[in-house]
Amino acid sequence: MHFYTSASYITMEEDFTIMRKGVEVSPYQRLNQEQLDLIHQTSMEILNHTGILVYGEEPANLLSSGGADVGNADQHGGRKVRIPEKMVRKSVESAPDEVKLGARNPDNALILSSKTPQVHYGSGSETNFFLETRLNRYVPVEKNGEEYVFPTYKSRRGTVEDLCRVAHLADQLENLDFFIRPINIQDEDITEENKDVNKFFASLDNINKHVMAGITDLNQVENVIKLARLVAGGQQELVNNPVISFISCVTKSPLQMVGDAALRMLAANRNQLPVVISSSPQGGSTAPIDEMGMVSMINAEILAGIVLSQQAVEGAPVIYGSVPVRARMDNLHDMYGAPEFNRYNAYCVQMSRYYGVPCYSTGGVSDARVPGIQATMEKTLSHLYIAQSGPALLHYAFGLLMETQTFCPEQAVLDNAHIGIIKKILEEPEFSVDKKDEVIKTIQEVMDSPYRIFARHARKQMRSGKMFMGYPFEGGEEKDDTMLKVKDETDRLFSQSRRPIPKETREKIFIEVPGLLSRLK
Repeated sequence: MHFYTSASYITMEEDFTIMRKGVEVSPYQRLNQEQLDLIHQTSMEILNHTGILVYGEEPANLLSSGGADVGNADQHGGRKVRIPEKMVRKSVESAPDEVKLGARNPDNALILSSKTPQVHYGSGSETNFFLETRLNRYVPVEKNGEEYVFPTYKSRRGTVEDLCRVAHLADQLENLDFFIRPINIQDEDITEENKDVNKFFASLDNINKHVMAGITDLNQVENVIKLARLVAGGQQELVNNPVISFISCVTKSPLQMVGDAALRMLAANRNQLPVVISSSPQGGSTAPIDEMGMVSMINAEILAGIVLSQQAVEGAPVIYGSVPVRARMDNLHDMYGAPEFNRYNAYCVQMSRYYGVPCYSTGGVSDARVPGIQATMEKTLSHLYIAQSGPALLHYAFGLLMETQTFCPEQAVLDNAHIGIIKKILEEPEFSVDKKDEVIKTIQEVMDSPYRIFARHARKQMRSGKMFMGYPFEGGEEKDDTMLKVKDETDRLFSQSRRPIPKETREKIFIEVPGLLSRLK
C-alpha cells in the first residue's frame, strides 16, 4: 500500500533521476502518525457517510461502477454519492507515486515523487490585474535640490501581450521551476471559445519550462492537446515529455463534484497527461476554520477526485492539489497572510505523502497591494515554512499580491531572489567522514600560519558558488534604492532575447489549431 509511516520516505532511491533538480528536504512533520491516521479516518467517514454531491451523469456512473453508493438526482441534478474506504485505498494504490512534467527544453523537465520530498517553486493564479511599476523623481525642499527616486504603482487589466512578456520573464528566473500563467488575458478579441488555446500558446511560445494551466472550455481540451502534441513532436513524444499539464478543480467546496470540471479532468486522464486535482476551500465560509476540520474536508474532496480519475483510467498521473485558504471575517476575502494558511498547507503536504501521491501546494502570496515590508514578510514566511514540509510543487510563489488578484513583475524578481536565499537555507548539510579530514587540515594550516586568518580558504569556498554572495538589491546607506535596482533588473530581463517555438512548428500550429490570434505569429 501507499500508506507510509512517518519515516519511510526520506531516502532517495538509487534509480531516481532528476532533470531539473528541486530542493531536497527532510520534511518538517507537524503531525504524528496517529494524527495522520485520525485525519484519514475522518475523511473516510465524510466520504462514506456524509457523502459528496456529484453533478453529471458520467462522473456518477463511473463512481457507481467502482462500488460507490449513488443516490437519486435532486432538483438541481446533484446525486449524493457515498464512497467506501476500499475504493479510496484501491485508487491511491493505482495512482502513480511519481509523475513527470516535461518541458520544451527537456533539461527543465521535473520528476515529482511522493517518496523523496524535492520542492519545485512555480508561479500561479490567474490574476485580473497587472501592476506596473513607475519611477518618479522628487526633490525635497529641505535637501537643497538633492533628487530622490521613488516607485509608484498603477494597476490595470491583463492582456495576451502581458502573458507573453511574463512567460519570457519567468523563463529567465533561475529559481522558477514551472510556469502557471499569472495573468488573466482580457483582450477584447479573447472569448470563452479561444481563450484556452491562446493562453497555452502564449505561455509555451515564451518559456522553455513546464507549462501548467486550467481549461476554461471543455470543447477546447482537444485543441489544447493538439497544440501540445505539435510542440512535443507527436503523440508518443507528448506522453514521454508532457510539456503541459492541467489543473482541475473537480470539487467545489463544500463537497460538491462539478460536472464540467470532472469531464475536463477525465479528458486529460484519457490522454495520459498529468492533472492536478485541486481543491480550494475557504476556512470560515466554505470549510471549517479549525485545522482538523479544514484538512479532513479538503482531503476528502481531493481523494474523491483521485478516485474518479482512477476509475476512468487506472494509473492516470494525478497530483494531490491542496489550496486551502482562510477567510477574513470582516469581508470574506481570502487571507493568505494568516499563520493558519501556512499550517493548513503543511498538513495537506503530509496527507499527500501519507497516500503516496505527489503534492502541489500553495505559498508565497501576500495580502499587500504593492511590494514592501508586508509583502516580503508574508511571502518569505510561507516560502520557507511550507517548503520545509516537502511538497513536490509549490505554486503561487512569484509576483502575487492582493490575495492573488494582482501580479507584479518586479515582485516576481524580488521573490526569485528571496527563494534563492531559502534554497540556500534548505540545502543539505555537508557533514561527512571525508569532510572531517579536510576540516582538520584547513584548521591546522591556519593555526600554523603567522596570521591565523581563514581568508584564503574562504575565497576558495566563495568561488565555488556554495556561499551566499549578498542580497542582490541591497539599498544604500542614506537612500533605500532597493526597488530602483529591482526595476532595473526587471527591465533588463524583459529586454533579453526570446527562445520561441521553432518556425516550422509554429506554422503547423497556426494551420492546425483553430482560434489562435493572428498577432501571436
